[in-house]
Amino acid sequence: MWHAGLVTDHAPDHEPDLETLVGQWLTVPDLAERLGIPLSAVRKIIDDREVLSARIGERNVIAVPEKFLDDEGVIGALKGTFTVLADGGMKDDESLRWLFTPDPTLPAEGAPIDALRAGFKTEVRRRAMELAF
Repeated sequence: MWHAGLVTDHAPDHEPDLETLVGQWLTVPDLAERLGIPLSAVRKIIDDREVLSARIGERNVIAVPEKFLDDEGVIGALKGTFTVLADGGMKDDESLRWLFTPDPTLPAEGAPIDALRAGFKTEVRRRAMELAF
């Protein structure tokens, strides 16, 4: 598992960089091991946008937020949420930032990713749709 460290995006001075905001990351090999699948299958999951990835760390490796997984594997509510955010004009790094930025008004404590993990898919997607308008 990869932990935050190096600044990899150009966040304004008052916001944490994406790597720090997300916190814990899984590299492609880590994700393959965790899911028990080949590297090629992990790349397909990323290409199919079942998870979003970013380049992090000194070596600029591709990694996925650890919170995108639960005990069963990839959280099912993610792909549709990514689609809503992309349809609203968000790029992947912006979607990741939105998903991991704390929002005290959500029904689950924490950020939208925490609300998704707690089962509040409809509320998170409703808010994602509001961003587009």
